[in-house]
Amino acid sequence: MTVPFTAFRFEVVLDLDQPTPGLDSPLCDAAFAECEGLEMSMEPKTIESASVTNAQQYVIGKTKYGQVILKRGMTSNLQLWQWFSLGTRPGSVLTAHGQITLWDSTGSPALQVNLAGCLPVRMRAPALNAASGLVAVEELSLVCAQMTMGLPGQSGGGVGISASVGIGASASIGFDANASLSASASAGASFSGGID
Repeated sequence: MTVPFTAFRFEVVLDLDQPTPGLDSPLCDAAFAECEGLEMSMEPKTIESASVTNAQQYVIGKTKYGQVILKRGMTSNLQLWQWFSLGTRPGSVLTAHGQITLWDSTGSPALQVNLAGCLPVRMRAPALNAASGLVAVEELSLVCAQMTMGLPGQSGGGVGISASVGIGASASIGFDANASLSASASAGASFSGGID
C-alpha cells in the first residue's frame, strides 16, 4: 500500500536566472515555512455543432497557473524585498526558476515541482500586534511561466503544463510517460499550452 505524503516536509529553492548584484542565489537560503498555490487549470471552449445535438464538444483553451505564495519568518535578510523592488523597475525582467521538493516519511525526496519564469508580483509584510507574541511572517506571491511536477532527478520535467504567447501558435496536450495525446488549433495570435 502506498502511504500518502505529509504536507510539512518540503523545501523551496529559488534561483535567479541571471546573477544580480546584491542578491544571493538561491534567495533566502530556501527557508520557507509555507507554500501554496501549486495549481494548474485549463479553460475548455465549447464548440457548437449542428450535426452533434446530444453531446457537448470541447477544444483546449487557455492554461492558467495559480499564484505561488511563499511564507517565511521575517529576519534581517531582505532578499525577497530587494528582488521585488529590482524586478518591478520599468524595463526590468528579473526572473527566477525554482524547485519545490516534497520529502517522504524517511526523509528522502519524493516529488518535485519545477517552476520556470517566476516573477514576484506581491510582497506582504507581517501583521504587527504587540499583544499576540506570534512570529512575524512575510509573504511573497509569484507568477510562473511554466510549472511541471515529477519525481526528483527525472529527466524531461515530468507532468506539467506550459504556456506561451505567439502568432499562429497551437494548443497541445500530452504525457511524458511514453504515451501522448494531442490536439491543435491555430489563430492569428493565440496561446500555446500543453502537458510536458
